[in-house]
Amino acid sequence: MSQPMSADGFKRALVGEGLTVVEVGHWRTHNRNHKGLWGPVHGVMIHHTVTRGTAYTVALCRDGDSRLPGPLCHGVITKDGRVHLVGYGRTNHAGSGDHDVLAAVIAEKGLPPDNERGTDGNRYFYGFECENLGDGEDPWPAVQLDAIARAAAAVCRRHGWTERSVIGHREWQPGKVDPLGFTMASLRARVRERLK
Repeated sequence: MSQPMSADGFKRALVGEGLTVVEVGHWRTHNRNHKGLWGPVHGVMIHHTVTRGTAYTVALCRDGDSRLPGPLCHGVITKDGRVHLVGYGRTNHAGSGDHDVLAAVIAEKGLPPDNERGTDGNRYFYGFECENLGDGEDPWPAVQLDAIARAAAAVCRRHGWTERSVIGHREWQPGKVDPLGFTMASLRARVRERLK
């Protein structure tokens, strides 16, 4: 069981992994904590945004929309590899997912199929939204893929987790496809290399 790191500790972990971090507004206190607990934390969840353009993507992930209020993640990883911090605490990124997947993440074992939606992922996961149209054709620049691996590794390193604590939204919630365009196995391999 891990308690979330402080907001400043989160930023330090990302910078320490060699990332360029952009602080967006009052990100340290922008959260959904009034809707429920955040923590203990058990892993890192990766998403794609289905958007194009840095300014629009970051604003959407910070503010959300009428259907889903922001913040929609902790950090937005844009095509240029920068990590934009938009919130800290409970965020609307994971939704309800499979308790068996959570148990596997905690045990750092292989993931079972996600076939249930009964567990509150917003409580247990750090979330990174990654700028991409999510159509399987929009490219993932090398600098962005490197940044995604570094961001996940930064959180894992701080908590003493392995790459098995990094999952995709599609591995958590039935019906989700994100991130689309690279495999989570390849991302976990990158994280594993960084953690050596």
